[in-house]
Amino acid sequence: MLKSILAVGALAGVVVLAGQAGATELQVKMLNQGTQGMMVFEPATAKLKVGDTVRFVPTDPGHNVESIKEMLPPGAELVKGALGKEVLVKLTKPGYYGFKCMPHWGFGMTFVAKVGDGKPNADAAAAAAAAAPGAAKKRLTADMAALK
Repeated sequence: MLKSILAVGALAGVVVLAGQAGATELQVKMLNQGTQGMMVFEPATAKLKVGDTVRFVPTDPGHNVESIKEMLPPGAELVKGALGKEVLVKLTKPGYYGFKCMPHWGFGMTFVAKVGDGKPNADAAAAAAAAAPGAAKKRLTADMAALK
């Protein structure tokens, strides 16, 4: 009996560790100049799994990262990082996640992640992208299309 309990406990521990080992961390740089031009997150998009994390790394003290509220899955927490500070975001819900650098929002400095199948908020995220200002609208719409 004791051996059975120990075996079940060990198996449960392996399953938990395997789930954690499957999670990944993506580093996203906040750049003044990148491959897509000025004021960009690089990479600008990612397809990720529930439980993955994104580490936003500023390369200049004038950048931050904030959630685009209308581009978050139901139940996901809002993010609002301070200027020049690194931010780690755990993606806990399936759906689309949109982020911006507030000082450079008008320049289109955005990042979009599709987590899982993206379905829970795909329509709302596309509508938010279409309603974004100027360059942000252009980048977000293109990035959403690229993630489908």
